[in-house]
Amino acid sequence: MWYLTRGSGIVATVLMVAALANGLLFSGRETGKWLRPAWWLDLHNGLGGYALIFTGVHLITAYADSDLAVTISSVVLPGTAARDTVAFTWGVLALYGLAVTVLTSWPRKLASRRTWHLLHLLSVPATVFAGIHAYQLGSDGKTSLVKGVLIVSVAVAAYTIALRISGVVRSRRVAGDRF
Repeated sequence: MWYLTRGSGIVATVLMVAALANGLLFSGRETGKWLRPAWWLDLHNGLGGYALIFTGVHLITAYADSDLAVTISSVVLPGTAARDTVAFTWGVLALYGLAVTVLTSWPRKLASRRTWHLLHLLSVPATVFAGIHAYQLGSDGKTSLVKGVLIVSVAVAAYTIALRISGVVRSRRVAGDRF
């Protein structure tokens, strides 16, 4: 169970980073003309959905592993874990952010674009919280491999966030020049 718990958690975190990076590139139209936007949106939705599925597997296997002493309350309520309370809390907050982001994407037309966008921005802190949770709680969080995966994930996320912010600044500057 330990291997399934760790593996599914790492895969879920990597998928969250991939979905975040893809979404930031797609929303900034930095994808170029070689791929249709529908393809990017499908990939983004798939990555987010798989991240949620692997997070579910992570939670189920952690609960099933009696050595970890994970309880239902520590999975759903921040600050209730018997040990490593802060690290568990990061994971719970990541779960909530990921769930809100993914589950509000499907009925997107039910809310205003602004509300959907504000809810969708929870994916950024959720991904950060998942990374912190992995680093602090994982028994292999200090190994070279996991550190490398986390460093590459942070670099990819930071790069795409910087691209998106520069695109927003550039478009506002161009729009300001017209008026």
